[in-house]
Amino acid sequence: MTRLFAEFAFAGLVWTGTSAAAELAPGNGHSVHLAAFDGVVYYTVEQDGYRVVATLASGSDALPLRIASTLAPGQHLTISVPGSAGQPSIDFEILRDGDALVVSDAIPAAVVDLVDVTPTRGALGK
Repeated sequence: MTRLFAEFAFAGLVWTGTSAAAELAPGNGHSVHLAAFDGVVYYTVEQDGYRVVATLASGSDALPLRIASTLAPGQHLTISVPGSAGQPSIDFEILRDGDALVVSDAIPAAVVDLVDVTPTRGALGK
């Protein structure tokens, strides 16, 4: 993915008014808010790629959750919190675009139309 394409993809989120994106520098943290979870994302430059670490917690008394991944250019990581029944999840994406690491703000995932796939009598030929 080229840097220009990534900028257009995240610009699309900004144009909708639902999200923005931040480009991180190595070692600098970026605050994230994901439904009931708050946390921080940072990365370090390693020999195998950018080691991305996201730490999230749902309150001061809750044990934090840490997610770590090493991203090569063009790779991304999505962190998601499921919504209530019938509601979309809340997601944020971390994208390695060349030498840049871009973090999107949390947004509701696209709502998927649920289709009842229960076969009817006619569908079974009975």
